[in-house]
Amino acid sequence: MKYYRVHTADNAYITKQPRGIFTTVGKLVDSKTMTEEEEKEYWRNREYFEEVLPVPPFYDQGNPEGAITWFKEGEKGNRIWEEMTFYRDMCKKYGVKLFISETDEMPGELIYEDDFQIAVVKQPEGISIVTREL
Repeated sequence: MKYYRVHTADNAYITKQPRGIFTTVGKLVDSKTMTEEEEKEYWRNREYFEEVLPVPPFYDQGNPEGAITWFKEGEKGNRIWEEMTFYRDMCKKYGVKLFISETDEMPGELIYEDDFQIAVVKQPEGISIVTREL
């Protein structure tokens, strides 16, 4: 199976890995970068995605293991990505470069899985991950 994640070039302080798109756009809200209308749209989108995309339970504890989530390539994972136009638009508008990393290998020790995504820790040395700018 192929796995992919969309992220920025900067590393998140908890995971020490590139910051994912959901967190990145959330930081635009936290920093009051967005307009009032964009913030309202952010909360509408966030509510929608929290309804249709399972939130891994470790996030309730602040992600203590520093897990990284990857979408599964397939109908469900790809559909979620296609529906994330608001997130991509905000990154583009505010000059946030996005990258996609893809691998055909399990990108670490699996600690969570649902129909859309996996979460892993302990990314192995030498894993083949291809990253390109979107």
